Amino acid sequence: MMIQRCTNPKNDRFASYGGRGITVCERWRRSFDAFATDVGARPSRQHTIDRIDNTKGYEPGNVRWATAIQQQRNMRSNVQVTFRGETLLLVEWAERLKIKYTTLSLRLFRGWSVERALDEAVVPRRRTKKDLTKCL
Repeated sequence: MMIQRCTNPKNDRFASYGGRGITVCERWRRSFDAFATDVGARPSRQHTIDRIDNTKGYEPGNVRWATAIQQQRNMRSNVQVTFRGETLLLVEWAERLKIKYTTLSLRLFRGWSVERALDEAVVPRRRTKKDLTKCL
C-alpha cells in the first residue's frame, strides 16, 4: 500500500503522500526482498510501516515497524509542548500529569499559557440539578 499511496493518483490517500512529494525509494519499488532486507521482519500483526520523519519518503533509515499508538504520535498534526525545558506531545503531558487531553487542549485553545495549562490543578465541576436530570 505504501507504493500505491505514493504513486497512484487514484488512491484515496495519494493527496497526503505522493501528492505532497512522498516517495518510495526505487530499490524497494523494484523488489519486496530488498525492502524486507532493509526493514526486517514485521514484529507482529499490530505493527505497520511508519516513516520516522514525515517530511521524507519511504527509504532506508526513515522507516520502522510501529504500532497504531506509535503512529498516531508521529503525525504532522500532533502538538508539541515545551514545559520546564522538556518537549513532549500534548497527549504525553496529559498522561504524565494525569489530566485529560481534552482539558489541556481546551485550556491552550482558550489562550492559557503553557505553564498555567499544565500546572493548574483540575477542579472538579460541581454537578447541578440540571446535570443530574441529564443523566436520567
